[in-house]
Amino acid sequence: MLRIAIPNKGTLSGPAAQMLREAGYRQRGDDRDLLCRDEANDVEFFYLRPRDIATYVGSGDLDLGITGRDLLVDSGSPAEEVLDLDFGAATFRFAARPDTVATVDEIAGRRIATAYPGVVERYLAEHGISATVIRLDGAVENAVRLGVADVVADVVSTGATLRQAGLAIVGEPILCSSALLIRRTGAPGNVQVDQLVRRLQGVLVARRYVMLAYDVRADLLEKATALTPGIESPTISPLHREGWVAVQAMVLRRDVHRIMDELYDVGARAILVTDIHACRL
Repeated sequence: MLRIAIPNKGTLSGPAAQMLREAGYRQRGDDRDLLCRDEANDVEFFYLRPRDIATYVGSGDLDLGITGRDLLVDSGSPAEEVLDLDFGAATFRFAARPDTVATVDEIAGRRIATAYPGVVERYLAEHGISATVIRLDGAVENAVRLGVADVVADVVSTGATLRQAGLAIVGEPILCSSALLIRRTGAPGNVQVDQLVRRLQGVLVARRYVMLAYDVRADLLEKATALTPGIESPTISPLHREGWVAVQAMVLRRDVHRIMDELYDVGARAILVTDIHACRL
């Protein structure tokens, strides 16, 4: 039986469970449950603290896990990314008082407060910067004001909280994180793992794309299909109406309204959009 770790709480918990449901896997019915068996798919799901998931997977006690790239890096566990799940985005940055530290090079020799010491230490090592990393749990914005550190490293969204603390962003992002499916580094191939990955890839495609269908005159087909090339190629069928064809193609959800307008201008009619609930490509 395949054993998979899922975040029990936090921003990754709900989206992870929802994605697995969309992929056809049973999930717990009560948030207090810490184990869910999906007998039909021969899978056990364990609901764990997000910070612990990489440790369980890296040790080989669990086959797979869903956690953030930040938590994977911070753990230092021998686990690797299998698939980026495209949710739970977060950006990590340095911040400091602008009159003390303005560039990344000026971080050298300073004290850095963070709740993610593994992330910061890897960045410093990769860039040849020597600094003291101070681990704090939770928000770190006040660490500079309280004299605990000279620089902070934390998740930054709009930067408003940092500005309230008198801090400014320093340099480029330390790490861009998102939810990942992970496994132990060097783990052998597994048919069930391959199936899970295909299902999750199908969910990702279904979320990103829609099916666009329209009718167009055959002499305008080349112009129309240039706008809707599809993933491999569009499906084209003759209509009972002479000189017209029906076209179906997958297009990116974010571009669909622009493409519909351009198709209409080309001469396409009966333009319809439908959601894709599942797919295998």
